[in-house]
Amino acid sequence: MAKLTESEILEELRNYDTPSITNVVATYPKNPLCLGLYNPWTENWYTDQSIRCMYPELGPLVGYAVTCVYGLPDPNYSRLTFMDVIDALDASGKPTILVFQQKWPPELHAKAGLAGGNMTAAMKAVGCVGAISNGPSRDIDEIRPMKFQYMLSGITPGHGDMAVQAVNVPVSVGGMDVSPGELIHMDENGACKFPADKAEAVLTNVKALLQEEETRINALKTAKTAADVRAAFAGQSYAAKDDEDDS
Repeated sequence: MAKLTESEILEELRNYDTPSITNVVATYPKNPLCLGLYNPWTENWYTDQSIRCMYPELGPLVGYAVTCVYGLPDPNYSRLTFMDVIDALDASGKPTILVFQQKWPPELHAKAGLAGGNMTAAMKAVGCVGAISNGPSRDIDEIRPMKFQYMLSGITPGHGDMAVQAVNVPVSVGGMDVSPGELIHMDENGACKFPADKAEAVLTNVKALLQEEETRINALKTAKTAADVRAAFAGQSYAAKDDEDDS
């Protein structure tokens, strides 16, 4: 069988939901199919409940992370603009996902509807398929037909003057620490990250893990007794007395 290309691997990863991807990235470190790329509890490699998916109907997406930081204009610094963000998206491998950290004074953080229709159309033009931010955005109805995913803290209709403070630097958004060039997988459950050079291993292992799960679920469908259920879970943390239950 011919080896998959990089773009084919990314496209295949879209066939799987984000929780399944997290399972092989780090969630089950004792499972041989888990790559154990991070300590699942101590490292910030997936998003928390502070942000939510705006367009769950779009399904799973995968892309290379491009990052930026937004905040209030600084009279002492005005080197960067949104066009620098566009240049970074254009220069990256495709597709991309923009991860933009919003840094506002506390009284403004919930009010800055940062990205709207114009910014989204520009990002999509250079191969960006979605964005993740720790703050709100706006123009949700205008963006919906663009089939561009947003994961945000919420929605608000307006904003004031704003400025780009950094491009392609490490950022922290929604409980997830992201560096430029990492891969992000996201769907209505949230987002997770992993190194781009692990994409093929993630794909191989998620296929194998889901095959195991399918076999187990089929056994559970025919189970009639607690003994049958226990047998179906044999060797899994659900049945191990020295492990806490997983879900």
